[in-house]
Amino acid sequence: MGTLPYLRAPVKGRSRPTIGVTAATERVSYGVWEEIPAIISPARYVQAVQRAGGRPVLLPPDPEDAEDPGGVLDLLDAIVVTGGAGDLDPTLYGDERHPETGPVQEERDAYELALVRGALEREMPILGICRGMQILNVAYGGTIEQHLPDVLGHEEHRHTPGTFADHEVRLDPDSLAARAAGADRKLVKSHHHQGIKDVGGGLEVTGRAAEDDAVEAIEDPSCSFVLGVLWHPEEDENSQLMKALVSEVT
Repeated sequence: MGTLPYLRAPVKGRSRPTIGVTAATERVSYGVWEEIPAIISPARYVQAVQRAGGRPVLLPPDPEDAEDPGGVLDLLDAIVVTGGAGDLDPTLYGDERHPETGPVQEERDAYELALVRGALEREMPILGICRGMQILNVAYGGTIEQHLPDVLGHEEHRHTPGTFADHEVRLDPDSLAARAAGADRKLVKSHHHQGIKDVGGGLEVTGRAAEDDAVEAIEDPSCSFVLGVLWHPEEDENSQLMKALVSEVT
């Protein structure tokens, strides 16, 4: 039986690697639709992958793939676990809900944790961004600080609704984070009220906020590319992080 012409080539060796980009289910209104569930992801993530030379594929929460992510991971070269609305369910890391913890997205949590764990098993590169960094930490058994202002004494990482906060991060010079970012000190954009509390086993902290020492980057030194950053590199067209991820699988 001949090979059908539309079937894709093997994942490795393609000129444009396929990068999975996680997406969320949110209620939206547009056109004729009023308050309907929609699969969404800020276009900045997709555009960042495209600028870096990758082919982005959106990954909406899928209960079947959450049970066995192997099928979808077979189609991908790397994954980007994105940020977005919705805090992680505190029960995932053995904590009680903080009064400031926002609505949770249980289906998304389960799916993204399954993707990360499955990707780790096959040594697939992973970039976690903001919420995605927290997913990465929980996948390694870490915990989340549910409201950073309680420990930092300020809200400078999310000072104004609907805007990103500019601040500097310090990255360990010999780290993947610094190599991927192209420098060991970077001005970045953030918007979060949660962060890393206990770092998951096997992960190392390789970046901190210059002004308050909050954890800004974590990575697994035993893997070629497993990196989580609390800032939003997709908001900076000059950021090298996505290019580093795509280069890893090109």
